[in-house]
Amino acid sequence: MNANNKIELLKAEAFDASLDGKKIALYTLESGNGITMQVTNFGGRVVTLWVPDKAGNYEDIVVGYENIDRYLNNTGERFLGCVVGRYANRIANGKFTIDNVEYTLPVNNATNSLHGGLKGLDSVVWDVDKVSGNEIHFSYTSPDGEEGYPGTVKYKMVYTLTPDNEFKIAYEAETDKATHVNLSHHSYFNLKGEGNGDILDYMLTINADKYTPYNEVNIPTGEIASVKDTPFDFLTSYRIGERIDNDNEQLKFGAGYDHNWVINKEMKDGVEFAASVYEPSSGRVMEVWTDQPGIQFYASNWFDGSFNGKYGKPINRRAAIALETQKYPDTPNKPEFPSTRLNPGEVYKQTCIYKFLTK
Repeated sequence: MNANNKIELLKAEAFDASLDGKKIALYTLESGNGITMQVTNFGGRVVTLWVPDKAGNYEDIVVGYENIDRYLNNTGERFLGCVVGRYANRIANGKFTIDNVEYTLPVNNATNSLHGGLKGLDSVVWDVDKVSGNEIHFSYTSPDGEEGYPGTVKYKMVYTLTPDNEFKIAYEAETDKATHVNLSHHSYFNLKGEGNGDILDYMLTINADKYTPYNEVNIPTGEIASVKDTPFDFLTSYRIGERIDNDNEQLKFGAGYDHNWVINKEMKDGVEFAASVYEPSSGRVMEVWTDQPGIQFYASNWFDGSFNGKYGKPINRRAAIALETQKYPDTPNKPEFPSTRLNPGEVYKQTCIYKFLTK
């Protein structure tokens, strides 16, 4: 897809399918002010997201597939555009303890359980409870013991495109037994358009004085470290490629940036600015706002061009950016980190906003 001022939507028929007796479909949302998004209820995936550049030309800026079969068969990358959970990010050794009971999860990332295990919230069909021109309401009930997690958990998730060209995600969850919940969104963004080059010239800002260093299998050590005088200082805007391959142990562990930053929070629960990324050639800017304490920046270091996106272009190394708002990795095993425990009678809530503009 070359830059032009036209939006080319995927056909809904390409997403007509069923899984585990539940219907999968494709839905189209519009902000009313220039942004169009297509989503499927298989994993709550954002499949296309059309955003104008500074000249009014449109590109689809998320990595995805052109039909449901490629998602179901995982033809390249599992976590494209989806919700991740029950637990976003990594849990060490796939184990945690609640009230002296140890729970064991599937290990699917070195020695860790990642993004909910083998069949997380990205791999189930969500119910669509309501859909309008700019908003879709999802729900899903995860049974007790699913992927090893305790408690029957009822999830609600609302995607909204606002007139301010925001993609807003609101999550809720309730449980009947103490468990851990940490949700996030996992779109891979390329502000030049899917498959159109890498992200190394993007200018990134992260509103964080600190980050959580990790060990060689990407599990936090428990330290909350200053970003000062490190390649992790994005308090002022830096070009992503400027320091990504520095001689730095943390960058070597992640093959580049794949870390959690501790957001500078002024309010305990309110939505605040977390990060922004600016792509100079198109003028596109994406801001990230959240009420969560952490944001994971992943520079798609492990993509290698072995799969194509929906327009036939290979998705090469560092061809997209993921900015995932959440609590910190391995929090169930790190009592010093913000807790992800959810008890009966409590309601987990989270808001994440991706806002699009140009300059």
